[in-house]
Amino acid sequence: MTDEAILRIAAISAVLSIIELQGDDGANIGRNTGNAWSQDHIRMNMGLSSLMNNRSSRSPWR
Repeated sequence: MTDEAILRIAAISAVLSIIELQGDDGANIGRNTGNAWSQDHIRMNMGLSSLMNNRSSRSPWR
């Protein structure tokens, strides 16, 4: 490997590590579920049951 290739790899890895530390990766922002209000409205717009019904049906009453 040439010196230029080694420096390029080092620069790319430095940028990627900074992005990971910030936590605001634009590629993963759509995977965040958001707050309960937005989750509930998304579920109801898709024709699913509300978030409250979904959460209460997952575990039995004790």
